[in-house]
Formats: sequence, C-alpha cells, structure tokens
Amino acid sequence: MTRMNAVGWFDIYVGDLSRAVAFYETVLGTKLEPMGDPTGESQMMSFPADMGVYGAGGALTKSPHAAAGPGGTVVYFMAEDCAVEEGRVADAGGKVVRSKFSIGEFGWVTLCQDTEGNIFGLNSLK
Repeated sequence: MTRMNAVGWFDIYVGDLSRAVAFYETVLGTKLEPMGDPTGESQMMSFPADMGVYGAGGALTKSPHAAAGPGGTVVYFMAEDCAVEEGRVADAGGKVVRSKFSIGEFGWVTLCQDTEGNIFGLNSLK
C-alpha cells in the first residue's frame, strides 16, 4: 500500500471570485491562475502548485454546490514569517481573527478571515 499525506487538494469556496482572488494575491504575494473545471459547473482559480513536492495544491472555487463562510475547515498557508502576511490582511479587505501565536515545536500561526467569510490560517516556523 502506498503511503500519502492526508490532504491532496483543497477548495476554498467563494461568493465573489474576483474579490477573493485579489485578496489572496495581495495577502500571499502570489498570482493565481485560471483553472478549468471538467464539469463546467464551477469557476476556479488555482494557487501556484508543484504536485511533485511536499504539500497540497488547491483553488478558489465558485460553485453552485457549496457556499463560502466559516465552518469546520481551516486551510493553513505556509509562510517564512506569518506576521508578514498577517500585516497585509486588513488592507486586502479581510480581518485577523487571532494574531500570531506559538504552537510550540510546530512554529507560529495566525488565524484570519477572508473577504468571503472563510477562516484560514498562516503557519511559519519563525
């Protein structure tokens, strides 16, 4: 049996795709790319990913089958120092729910809310 990480992909559901793309591009300092949906039912913009390296790829998704908002799922984006991205959240239209805090040997985390009401985390080792 092949061993693999538990998460292989993520979708962050959004109500306004353009607004959400602008938010994540600003906070994470990266560009998202259009991604086709084989079902033709959703609009998607993917985060940069190399499926051959550690971690999961994912996309912002506008779909009739799911809605944005706080819930039971939190996606954590890796950063060099999560305080840097945390500093961009409010100007991008989101809010910091819990400022940078220690998670012991696993580093530091910031919890935030995006423009669509989704909760997400930023994780760094310093």
